[in-house]
Amino acid sequence: MAYRLEFVSSAQREFLRLPFAVRKRLEPHVNGLEENPRPHGVKAMAGHKGLFRIRVGDYRILYEIDDTARVVTVTRVRPRGAAYRGL
Repeated sequence: MAYRLEFVSSAQREFLRLPFAVRKRLEPHVNGLEENPRPHGVKAMAGHKGLFRIRVGDYRILYEIDDTARVVTVTRVRPRGAAYRGL
């Protein structure tokens, strides 16, 4: 049973502005969230209930999971240094 993948508008802009090579490296991880929203290596964000992160090289994909609606919402796609600012 697959989940629906959604992006917050700011996260979609962040993702589309990444260099092509980085975007191609992140795409399989982002798209894989539809089939398995909790893949190997996922971490729950301490202090932020329902927020998870995937580490892909120097980039972080932050997202929320709604199991009842079966929706995964990507909230941020940023380099490691900027991913956690303003949470």
